[in-house]
Amino acid sequence: MSNPGKILLVDDEPGMLRYIRTLLEVDNYKVSTATTGEEAVEQMQKGLEPDLVLLDVLMPGIDGLQTLEQLRQMKPGLKVIMLSCVNDTRKVVHAMRLGAQDYITKPFQKSELDAVIDQCLGTNQQNYPGEVEELSEEEFFVAASPAMRKLRSQAALVANVDIPVLMLGESGTGKEVMSRLIHKLSPRAHRTFLKVNCAAVPGDLLESELFGYEAGAFTGATHAKPGKFEQCNKGTILLDEIGEMPPLLQAKLLHVLQDQQFSRLGSRSVIKVDVRILAATNINIPEAIANKRLREDLYYRLNAFTLQVPPLRERKEEIPILLKQFMSRMSERYARPPLPLSQNLMQACLNYSWPGNLRELSNFVKRYLVLGDENLAIHELRPKSDGTGAPFDTAHNAEPLAGLKSVARSAKDEAEAEAIRHALDETNWNRKQAAVLLKISYKALLYKIRQYGIAQANSHHKLSAGA
Repeated sequence: MSNPGKILLVDDEPGMLRYIRTLLEVDNYKVSTATTGEEAVEQMQKGLEPDLVLLDVLMPGIDGLQTLEQLRQMKPGLKVIMLSCVNDTRKVVHAMRLGAQDYITKPFQKSELDAVIDQCLGTNQQNYPGEVEELSEEEFFVAASPAMRKLRSQAALVANVDIPVLMLGESGTGKEVMSRLIHKLSPRAHRTFLKVNCAAVPGDLLESELFGYEAGAFTGATHAKPGKFEQCNKGTILLDEIGEMPPLLQAKLLHVLQDQQFSRLGSRSVIKVDVRILAATNINIPEAIANKRLREDLYYRLNAFTLQVPPLRERKEEIPILLKQFMSRMSERYARPPLPLSQNLMQACLNYSWPGNLRELSNFVKRYLVLGDENLAIHELRPKSDGTGAPFDTAHNAEPLAGLKSVARSAKDEAEAEAIRHALDETNWNRKQAAVLLKISYKALLYKIRQYGIAQANSHHKLSAGA
């Protein structure tokens, strides 16, 4: 094996230092060693440039976490694996927040060490899932951009630490897919994964949906029914649109997070569960806390670790891969031959901002597959506003090839979007009141907001349902 790279090994125990160094040198790594954090920092200051650092957590003087922070300040992109004789959740989370790539508990076998090094340095491509990672028959995770590769590494690390994870990001960015990835990579992978959309279930029904009820708990409750938490015992639950959960129910959820127990509606007996809780939202967190829509204590409980999923416009190099994946899967699902993705269509997709992110891209491919009209598909990606919310004159901007139906559809879309903006402004962005004003259902209004990419003024956060 040729020399695969340079590793700086930092550990204050001489026996452990010799043992790990021997394991590394067997694989031809060039190994430098340090017995203290200060010595490691000094070596880096003198010009040592390792590809990877193996860093013990518990050391005299400046400990591993302080050393990690200093080393990452000196070289922000430095890859670091933490070593520890105890599996301390708080230290693991702190290390991840400081930028550690992985964490391994001593004593370990050579195969365990090889696996984490391979993942960090990519020396064994068989262990790397590649750009497209299958999660289920219908879901997949793409990590073709630096941002998503970093996110995938963070997900792999946090998956093994049984703490709540909060996923933030615009509507449609793939927060649910990220949660399924965490579940797949976790020790609970063989257990149940359930998703509950807190915005899709009316507040008075959400409590019984999550926690179940006893017979006679309310009118129509003829028999007892377990809730999602009981169904998901030993598994993982995703609370999507957590910001839409009623405040009183947030208090009960906080109790579950703290004590892992709750009572069904209409019951006094306590049920204990072991459930990994993941949460997702696209709301403005500080604003929601200030407006009492989100309990601050619940936010800090859920925010043990946060993953920020970037919008598609910030990872456009993934668009060609996503287009091909969606086309392949949908052509199989709908028993249609896949349509070509020409250079013109691909360029139009790369130029478009995708306010609805992956969800919008998926729906775009579905429409293209069904209609089979490339000109119509390209025309659909033309911007519908000038960026300030003011609509274009669609009659003057429409392409002749698109035809009168397309012009009419564009005009209808602009009129609908404008009516929705007006209703939201009139109700101070209270979407339930706006739905009443527009004489449509709340769920339909959320769909329209997503469809047209409508955002509140002076806010970058979409108020539609999250991915």
